[in-house]
Amino acid sequence: MENENNMFFIMTITEGRKDIDFGKTVTCAVCGRYGQLKVFVLYTVLSLFFIPAFKWNRRYYVQTSCCGTTYELAPELGRKIAQGEDVEILPEHVRRVSDDRWHSAYKRCSHCGFETFKDYEYCPKCGTRLG
Repeated sequence: MENENNMFFIMTITEGRKDIDFGKTVTCAVCGRYGQLKVFVLYTVLSLFFIPAFKWNRRYYVQTSCCGTTYELAPELGRKIAQGEDVEILPEHVRRVSDDRWHSAYKRCSHCGFETFKDYEYCPKCGTRLG
């Protein structure tokens, strides 16, 4: 009798988001109100058995708290902010992206709070059905 060892892996590739601690107050160039700049990074992640193993394709963004205008941030500046460096974000460091993309492209899981793209039916982190 032959001894068979079967092994299987559960792998997923999803998009992830991480908010970066940054909270500078500015006068918004779009709406003219005071607001805080919120910095976050979007990335692609390979998870093995629901544990993030590899991250790539990091893109850094800045969003205003007053009107939600979102800008893509220069990668080198985004990395500095992620490392905790105190930097100033200047107009030449950002490129405005479509507001509609950010307000309608994501869903937040009501169970674990994970934020994912709206086309997912189930949360990639905990498996709860997204509404």
